[in-house]
Amino acid sequence: MRIWRQRMDMSQEKSVTLGLIVLVIGAVAIGLAAPLVKLSELGPQAIGFWRMALAIPAALLWMAFDRNPPATDATPHGWKRYVFLALPGLLFACDLAFWHAGIKITTAANATFLANLQPVFVVLGAWLIFGQTITRRFMIAAGLSVAGAAILSSANVSIAPERLPGDVLSMMTAIWYAGYILAVRQARTYASTGTVIACTCAVTAPVLLGVTLAFGETLMPPTLADWWPLIGLALGVQIIGQGGVAFGLGRVPAQIASIVILIQPIVAALAGWLMFGEALVGIQFLGAGLVLVGVYLAQRRARAAASPRSAN
Repeated sequence: MRIWRQRMDMSQEKSVTLGLIVLVIGAVAIGLAAPLVKLSELGPQAIGFWRMALAIPAALLWMAFDRNPPATDATPHGWKRYVFLALPGLLFACDLAFWHAGIKITTAANATFLANLQPVFVVLGAWLIFGQTITRRFMIAAGLSVAGAAILSSANVSIAPERLPGDVLSMMTAIWYAGYILAVRQARTYASTGTVIACTCAVTAPVLLGVTLAFGETLMPPTLADWWPLIGLALGVQIIGQGGVAFGLGRVPAQIASIVILIQPIVAALAGWLMFGEALVGIQFLGAGLVLVGVYLAQRRARAAASPRSAN
């Protein structure tokens, strides 16, 4: 019996480690979203629509080869199952609608940071909704990561009136994104990564199509070259990025995942510097270092919780 338990503990530790690795890969891919949005000539809502619509074929293919976890007593049945699978898509539609609108006004690094204040709301949601305990170590890791992300984007923060609306929209995105993370974490307890991603794309795309038409934005890209940023958003950011996050959320607690995802501002800042000449100064490297320290502490916490030694 003891040997069986040790094997189960080792299997759980490997699962968490794999989840953390894929989360990092997903976060890096998502960090390229802001620069790709800026490269597109379409309006912000049309960009969001194409990001999701172009990702649907790949998501359906993923779902076809990805098996759902075994059913348990907690698995919802009937209409409840479809409601819970649709919820991430609805929340993600709000996330993209607000964030894509904001990114067109403010800087790439700033918009990514403000949207990624989501750990604050993820922690609150995990505590209020699911009754999960928040440890002191986690709070230290979260504090370091959020502070680092703030420092990282500080050089690009502007109080100019023309940028404030973009900052506000990006800040509100954090609430929607936190809800999305919690909803995906819940859905992954009974649905595969491919199923969650396919349902998210299928729900988000028509919602954003309606928003695009309501705002009177041009739907079709003006040239063939304008399709490339949209394809990059669909396959790179949505399938690889958000797919990696959904995969990781099936193995890592939502609070830990919300910190690991804060790697995004580092990638966005580097991409903004290389692609748009958005300045990087010395203090921003300090911010990036704090983010990485917080991520390191968070992943250590996740691995320690799954380690066989923690059970002894």
